[in-house]
Formats: sequence, structure tokens, C-alpha cells
Amino acid sequence: VVVVGGGSLGCQTTYHLAKQGVTSVVLLERDRLTSGTTWHTAGLLWQLRPSDVEVELLAHTRDVVSRELLAETGPHTGWVENGGLFIASNKQRLDEYKRLMSLGKVYGVESYVLTPSQTKDLYPLMNIDDLYGTLYVPKDGTMDPAGTCSTLARAATARGAMIIENCPVTGIQVRTDDFGVKRVYAVETAHGTIQTPCVVNCADPQLIPLSLAGAMLGTICGSRPPLTLPIFQNMPNVRDHDASVYLRLQGDALSVGGYESNPIFWEEVSEKFAFGLFDLDWDVFMQHIEGAINRVPVLEKTGIKSTVCGPESFTADHKPLMGEAPEVRGFFLGCGFNSAGMMLGGGCGRELAHWIIHGRPEKDMYSYDIRRFHHSLTDNNRWIRERSHESYAKNYSVVFPHDEPLAGRNMRKDPLHEELLGQGCVFQERHGWERPGWFSPGGAAPVLDYDYYGAYGQERHRDYTYNRLLGDEYTFDFPPHHDIIKNECLACRNALALFDMSYFGKFYLVGPEATKAVNWLFTADVSKAPGSTVYTCMLNKHGGVESDLTVSRISPGDPASPLAPAFEGDGYYLAIGGAVAQHNWSHITAVLQDMKLQCKLLDCSEELGMMSIQGPLSRVVLQEVLDTDLSNEAFPFSTHRLATAAGCTVGQGQPSSSREGCSPGGDVLVSWCWSPWAGWHGRVRLGDPCLLSAGYRHWHADLRPDDTPLEAGLAFTCKLKSAVPFLGREAVEAQKAKGVFRRLVCFTTEEKVPMFGLEAVWRDGEVVGHIRRADFGFAIDKTIAYGYIRAPTGGP
Repeated sequence: VVVVGGGSLGCQTTYHLAKQGVTSVVLLERDRLTSGTTWHTAGLLWQLRPSDVEVELLAHTRDVVSRELLAETGPHTGWVENGGLFIASNKQRLDEYKRLMSLGKVYGVESYVLTPSQTKDLYPLMNIDDLYGTLYVPKDGTMDPAGTCSTLARAATARGAMIIENCPVTGIQVRTDDFGVKRVYAVETAHGTIQTPCVVNCADPQLIPLSLAGAMLGTICGSRPPLTLPIFQNMPNVRDHDASVYLRLQGDALSVGGYESNPIFWEEVSEKFAFGLFDLDWDVFMQHIEGAINRVPVLEKTGIKSTVCGPESFTADHKPLMGEAPEVRGFFLGCGFNSAGMMLGGGCGRELAHWIIHGRPEKDMYSYDIRRFHHSLTDNNRWIRERSHESYAKNYSVVFPHDEPLAGRNMRKDPLHEELLGQGCVFQERHGWERPGWFSPGGAAPVLDYDYYGAYGQERHRDYTYNRLLGDEYTFDFPPHHDIIKNECLACRNALALFDMSYFGKFYLVGPEATKAVNWLFTADVSKAPGSTVYTCMLNKHGGVESDLTVSRISPGDPASPLAPAFEGDGYYLAIGGAVAQHNWSHITAVLQDMKLQCKLLDCSEELGMMSIQGPLSRVVLQEVLDTDLSNEAFPFSTHRLATAAGCTVGQGQPSSSREGCSPGGDVLVSWCWSPWAGWHGRVRLGDPCLLSAGYRHWHADLRPDDTPLEAGLAFTCKLKSAVPFLGREAVEAQKAKGVFRRLVCFTTEEKVPMFGLEAVWRDGEVVGHIRRADFGFAIDKTIAYGYIRAPTGGP
């Protein structure tokens, strides 16, 4: 393995590769270790984030720098455990912190909510006049970038790794194998070529001369450490999210930094910027000074010791870029960390090493996986620029349950978009698609072009209805539109609802060895007669669920059309949740490449529409439209067929997950079901409570790559009674024999309280798990939640 980039992620990945047994690993750094963005990082480590996976990643980083490296190498990494203090100036912010505290209890992270007076006792220099409360985490701390990376390098070389400084990478050699698959072959440097099947980019994607989906943006932020008084010694680090500033101890000084809405774009990234800085733009930075002085008034009379203004890479969704690039096998990414590379480095370095060695990470890393982005987005510079700017500008914003981006919108729209917009549809964005969220009685609420929050001379939108509706939902209580969604849900339960689900992924798997492929890919027996539709899972080799979807056996089309393609051999139609379609495409493609099978995966997501009609009256209404008999006898459950509606050919399934047929003369898939809680993965606001009430799983919420079918209650999707092997079968059978040590369960609450996921689950005074997904069940008038629990004894 060749690791490119000697910053936090490069050093952590090299260390963990060596620790996990890879003896031939080389780290190449164009200058010296930490010379990119790592050397000027603030080095703050906060243990609590609004994600269970991130809390685990942060815990491992903390363990590496505070204990593991010390035991291995002897020298101290520079870790200082001075605690962390989150400032809340309003109730919403404190509610967010209380949710973090609840999740922290699941992982044993000590934290306390403090009153303003208690905060003053802890931090005497703080102004508490406008404080609502604070969250104090005593074991947060500060990392030393140089000390950490040099210690990691020492530990890695002791295990056989090689670290070469002053060795810039000039190119990556890629070769195409006999099956047309591009694979890494070698790394070119200024001092020679290293042959390798695996490269890890832990630098900036713009500095690696290989065309890959980057979705990156270099921005500039400043740090201002003024001279301070000795009273600052061992004070906790402070994060005032509402003022968008942080305060951090730095020797005899206090460092002040923040995130503004008008960061400066670094338009052309220099290849020679080692240990480089920019002149601080005080017009941009003064907003942070004002926020810091408000919080610690003594700073107004304190001199400035020095300034630090360097570049940072921000991604389009404020998450790092990790994993194997779908375009080139053997090319891995570990970059774009949005100013969090130091504190996430240990956890992500370990996961990336496991990914490289075993083909996938141990934890659910989908939120960081490069495959989460559709190629139409990562090839679009406007989308990258807008979304990366917003992720920077909202770095310290409250993470509300129903927030949506304003940047990079209207990239992918289906033919029903204008019709739905006119009816008051409030759209959500998933995978670039504008999909229906809920319907406002106030009329149309179009998503407007991005205004950069008024920065760069852009005029802010006035009377922006969509933005106002989003703002109304910025709450951890039931949102103002709760009753509107209630009416939609009850209409679906008692009569019927029509869902536009055209954003779904719609793939065909066809060819001479298609049946061999589906038998291996899918847990259920999908190789039935043409006309059948089966709900199934796809697993990884460890038994974790990579997807749940429906698969329909099809016959060749004559004449061919997007609804019925022509092919030789066997054919299958795959209906997949739109937000995870690229992930599914990449997973299936990688498996087909590894097995060297003679079949093709075709993406017809843009060519086909999908409408889903659900509710007890769905059959009655649909029978008026279609030219086919919809009775149970003529059209049984889990089947599909072609029919005609309004002069258009449609594919229909019962139930199935079913674009231009939405408009005259095109192709559309229609799924329908008469059962009261029919549903699929349409994470529209109406769909969430309906799916929860029915017990349907939602992938990447209560069903993830680190969950197995046995744990998730989906054993019925596994063809274990047959002798047919499938990917992950051995792991599932081993777990079945050993026993299930955690399990997904359903909760309801007697008291009418909102839940959104990440709440701790207690039993007899002990934490036994946490909620993954929750919503309100209108039919039973209760909150419904799903979470995984473990026995406190550690047994099955």
C-alpha cells in the first residue's frame, strides 16, 4: 500500500495499516510531515457529535493519542485533557446539547449541563449575561499536531512501515484489465516509480493528478491567539456555536477561531505551499473577534501575539471522503475532513486500514463513503462550489432533524416536478433529486438559486417562502406542520395516497450469467419465474446489510423499451431507494467485477418514472385507469406485469417500487398495494411514520452495513433452507449458531413526546442501547421508535 500525504490522516492510516499486519506500506510526503493543513490545525477534540458512529471514531482517536501511542513508543504525543465547554445562548441550542449528552451516556462519555453561574465558576473570565446554559465534557482535550504525527510515524516505522519525506507524487499509473476494469498499477514520484495495486490519497484530491470525483473546496479561515493572563492555564476549550467561534488554550495564549458565511475561496491550489499561510483578512475575521470579546470581555484589552490563516478543504455535505473510488479499483480516499482531520484521524485511519485489507470498514462508514455521491453531482462545479460553501458557513449551525440544504438545488427533477410545485409541494433533496417532502396549504414554495447567504455581493432572497418553511421546522419539538402530515398519513391509511417516487434507483441486471449473479448477490431466492417480485437484502462478506431492495424477474422486451429492455440470457429489474442508489450501483458493480461474470448492470433511473399508489382504495382507483384485472386471483401479491394507462405502457407491481410516462408518451412504473400500511423507502415526510407503523426497515437508519439480517429481524429474507450460497451466508450462519448479541426492537411511548433517533435506551438504571430511528405514529397516536439493544451481561 502507498499512502500519499503525511498529515493527520496519512500518519494515522499508515500506523493502523502497519498495526493490522500490512508490512509493505509506504507513506510519501511531498515536503515534511504535517506541512499541508495539519500543522496549523487547532487540534481540538470534542467527544460528542450528533452521530453514533462519529462518537465511536472520536473515542478511538482519543484512545490512540492519550494511551495507545504512549504505551507503544514512550514519548508523549502532546495530549492535554483540559475539558470542553459548549455554549448555549438559547433553548434550541441547549436542547441539541442535551441530545448529545443522551447519546454520550450510551458510550460512557461523561458530560454535564451547567447553569450560567456554574459555568462562571468553571470559567471565571466568561460573560454569562446572555447564557442559557452550557454542556461541560471534562475529558475533552487538545492534541498537538506535530507531536501526534511524529509519534505515529515512529510507531509505524517500528512495525515495518516506510516513511519518505520530500518525495512529491507526480502521477498514478492505471491499467485496464481483460474485463475492462481500471485498476491502480503504480505511483510515480519525482524520485522513481513504486509498483502497487493500492494507493490511499490522504492529501487534497486536487493535488493528485488523477481524475476522480472530488467534491472538494479549499477555503480560508483565520485564527487569532492574543496574549493572555496565567489564569487561562488548564481552562477548558470553548465552543460558542451561536457566535460561530472557538477559544482554545495555546501555551500562554488563547487562540480564537471561527467559521464565517463569507470564507475566501482558494481558486488555484498551489503545489508548493508547505507550511504556508495567508495574510489574515481582518474585514472577514472581525466578526469572530466581536463574538470572542462578547464571550470573554478581557480579550478587548489583550494584545495580539500572532495570526494563523491557512487553507482547509470542505466537502459538499460536511463529511469526509473515504473508501475505494468507484472509477478505479485500488484507489482509496482519506481526505476532505472539514477541519476535523485531527480529531477524526484515529478512528478514520483505523477504518480506512480495515477497508483496504478486508474490503470494507468495521463500522458503518456510509456517510463518509465516496460512493454516496452521484457522478452527475461530482462532475458539476456549480454544485460543488455552492454546497461546499454552505457546509462551511453552517459548520456551527444547530443540526435539526428536518433541515435541508439551500445550495446546489434543482439538479435533478422529474416530469411531475412543476405539477407538484404548483400544488404546494415542499421539496427535499436526495442524491441531487428534488423529491416531494410534504404539501403546504400556503401554495407554491419553489427552491430559488443559491444566494450564498448574502456573501460576495450576492443579494439575499427576500420573502423566501421555502427558506421560511424550513425555518419554521427548526425545532426539537413537534414541527408546526405536524397536523398537515398527520392528515396525509391518515388519508393513506383510510383511503389512498399517490407518491411520486421517481427519484428511486431503477437498474436492470441482464446477461447470460445474470441468474448466477443474483443468486450470489441477494439473500432471498429471486431467480423465480418472470413476473415475480421479491423483497431481499444484499450483504457484505461479514453478514452486514449493504442494501434492502425489491428484485423482479423480467423477460426480454420486443420491441425493447426502458420498461422492457432487450437482452440475451436472463434479466432482473432492481428498485432501490433513491438516496442510496449510487452506493448500490457501486456495490453490485464491484461484486460483478470480482466474480468476472458475463452480465451487465444498466441504470434507467433517468428514463423511468415511478409512482406508488397506497391505501385501501388504491385497487379501486387504479382499476379505473389500467386495462388489466387487479383482483387477487388475477394479479397475486409479489408479482408484476406491463399494462396500459392513458395510452402509455406502464410496468406495475403489487407491491413493488416503481420516469417520462409521468408525462404523455413516456415510461413509468406504478406500484400499488391495498394493505393499510403499504410502504417502501420513500423517505417523504408522510412515508416515515407509515413505514415505522408497518415495521418496514429503512436502510442507513435502522438497517446498516454493520447490522445483520438476524439482528434486524430480517432472517426471513435469507435462503438459509436452500443450499444456494450467497455473499455473507457463512457469517449469517455463524451468527445464528453462536447467538444474536444485539437486536432491533420497537418502542412506543405513552407520553406524547417527539423523538428523532440517538436517544439512549435505559433498563433498570443501565444503558442497553440507543434509538436509531423514530417518528410519530398517527394511527395509534404515539411516538414509535426503533433501536438496537444488548443484554447488560453481554450474553445472547
